[in-house]
Parts: sequence; structure tokens; C-alpha cells
Amino acid sequence: MERDSQLELYGVLAARLKQAHTRVANPEVPAGTRRELSRRLLAVTAVAKHDLDDAARRLDVLTAELDDLGIPDR
Repeated sequence: MERDSQLELYGVLAARLKQAHTRVANPEVPAGTRRELSRRLLAVTAVAKHDLDDAARRLDVLTAELDDLGIPDR
């Protein structure tokens, strides 16, 4: 049962990471900002391999920053 919930959390996190990558790839994002955000997304992806809860927390922070920067969903 616990394994099923972990798989579900992984699926949700993967979908959120994909959405965040799409937002960062927006051509309106300055190159330097895009580079920094991409680096942070890669770090979240790496953490997800070992600790889904920590990765989800990090992604929450990054998503909030994307919202604050006005980077739209596409």
C-alpha cells in the first residue's frame, strides 16, 4: 500500500517538474535567469531520486518564485 502512495507522489511530482521546466523554457525569461532556474530544477530532479518529500518542498519554493517573477504557465 505504501509503495502505491509513493508511486502516486512520484507521478504528481514528475508532472509538476515537467510544468516547471516548460515555464522556465519560456523565451521571455532572460538567459541568466533561465540558466539559474534550470540548474535549480535539475537539483530538484536529482533530489527526487532519493527523497520525494524534500523534492516536493523544494519544487514548491521554486514554483512560488516562478509565480513571483511573473513567469506564466504555457
